[in-house]
Amino acid sequence: MPRPSISAVFPAYNDGGTIASMVLMADAMLKLVTDDYEILVGNDGSADYTGQILDILTGVVPRLRVFHHPKNLGYGGNLRSLFAQTSKDWVFYTDGDAQYDVRELLKLTDRMRPEVDIINGYKISRNDPWHRIVIGRLYHHGMKLLFGFTIRDVDCDFRLIRRSCFDAVTLVSKDGTLPLEMVKKFTDAGFVFEEVPVHHYHRVYGISQFFNFPRLVRVVRDIGKLWVSLVLLKGSQPAPAGPTTPIAPPREKQLL
Repeated sequence: MPRPSISAVFPAYNDGGTIASMVLMADAMLKLVTDDYEILVGNDGSADYTGQILDILTGVVPRLRVFHHPKNLGYGGNLRSLFAQTSKDWVFYTDGDAQYDVRELLKLTDRMRPEVDIINGYKISRNDPWHRIVIGRLYHHGMKLLFGFTIRDVDCDFRLIRRSCFDAVTLVSKDGTLPLEMVKKFTDAGFVFEEVPVHHYHRVYGISQFFNFPRLVRVVRDIGKLWVSLVLLKGSQPAPAGPTTPIAPPREKQLL
């Protein structure tokens, strides 16, 4: 394939200790595979020094675009806002907490083929405390049962996606259920997945926003709503049309 154009997307919330290395490594890796790329980071109302680090990085990484959200949009809201600002043919995304190694982006680009639409990472092993591993396995098998997923790891947020995929579906999730919605809608739309094993690392900075009881209660509720919408009522709704979000011309350091 010709050298692709790639948008690298990083949602960040209180990731001041890791986001700089993520951006710098992404910049180095993208230079190896393309001449046409951009890096987008959404600072989702962070209370630490994430914003200051990102503002410094804009003077170091010319292709970095930072979007500061005065109010927290949630994981899904942050990602949706960033996807709407991408301008390249492919979109790579992973989280700003450095639990995935950006250097393994090269594993994804190696699998790019004309017939493939999404290259999806799957964790070789989960490097987390035991209780998160148990919850993660229950979540993984539960989601496969509920939604009929065939990919190995719907919970692996290390993906390379054709930009055109986002124009074929409408994403609405505001929080951590966005990957479920995205994979389900991409699957139902007939897009072709390729899977690649990637490493998962222990979190070295910050605290996970997913694994706390109030959030888990909300996630269970949101998963139920998503299941009703995408499985129970499937076929009774009109086919989605138009892009996920109106694609506005990008504005650097935009306040969303």
